[in-house]
Amino acid sequence: MTLVIAIDGPAAAGKGTLAKRLAAHYRLAYLDSGSLYRGVALTLLRQGKSSPDEAAAVAAAQALRPELLADPELRAEATGALASRVAAIPAVRGALLDWQRGFAAHPPAGKEGAVLDGRDIGTVVLPGAKVKLFVTASVEARALRRFKELQGRGEAAIYPTVLEDMRERDARDTARSTAPMKPADDALIIDTSALDADAVFRRASDYIDRKISD
Repeated sequence: MTLVIAIDGPAAAGKGTLAKRLAAHYRLAYLDSGSLYRGVALTLLRQGKSSPDEAAAVAAAQALRPELLADPELRAEATGALASRVAAIPAVRGALLDWQRGFAAHPPAGKEGAVLDGRDIGTVVLPGAKVKLFVTASVEARALRRFKELQGRGEAAIYPTVLEDMRERDARDTARSTAPMKPADDALIIDTSALDADAVFRRASDYIDRKISD
């Protein structure tokens, strides 16, 4: 049987790090669904649009190509900020829904399953996933992680600004009318505020092993 692991949670909680590690451990395909929205945002930015023009965003989502997901500019802070606003557009989410479900149903490279991370994977995209995790942390801890990440990339960053941006992004993700970010009813919630990556991986993999053996 195909093993599908759905991982949700807010920005900088550690879900991407965990998802990649689980994918490698269980030999599954990996998709960062946030990269899809970043791809749409990057397309808009390259068209000279710094705000989420709905028609242009939907067109970009419908025309999204896998090769764009490897573009290094996807990780730029400006791309991420616009991606959060683009993701609040219901028609964009709808346009990308089949993309994500297709990845899980037919994992690339002959893999026998997939790990997808995002904001609504376990609640909307793949509600029937065998394993659901919700990875979170305090907004202060997440802002500090993002602040250090930006500094490490040589980008100018001010912690209070990063913290405020994080709070605004959380508000958009949880308050949007379509697919708001929240844990699935049957998800394991992991708070990473005081955990390192190894501890998070152990907690998640122990849970997954139990689910697989059920």
